[in-house]
Amino acid sequence: MLQAIPQTHQVIMPYLIVENAAGFIEFMKQVFNAKETHRHMRDENAVMHAELMIYNCTIMCADSTEQYAPRTAGMFIYVDDVDATYNLALEKGSKSVMAPAEQSYGRSCGVTDAFGNTWWITSPPKL
Repeated sequence: MLQAIPQTHQVIMPYLIVENAAGFIEFMKQVFNAKETHRHMRDENAVMHAELMIYNCTIMCADSTEQYAPRTAGMFIYVDDVDATYNLALEKGSKSVMAPAEQSYGRSCGVTDAFGNTWWITSPPKL
């Protein structure tokens, strides 16, 4: 079962349709060290389909069109340094939803990026 899934794919992956997919891709590269693995352009300005890897997880995205309205998401991501990632996200145009704070599940914060997605950024508790 499911033997034909490409090596870089998982059984379920977020697919975000955003305004300015190229900007969103750069945001993910700069803030979360995402690696772009695929980009197919609709024309010289519009991303038809792109794939990025953050650690071993794939995020797919495309530019919105009249046919495909923006579809943003809320995502939970583990990082090594919540505070540094939070500050970088704000520097790159995100708005704070929740400042970094200790939670029962680790140090966590929240931002909404300039593309309408909410990121819950967390470092696991130190053992």
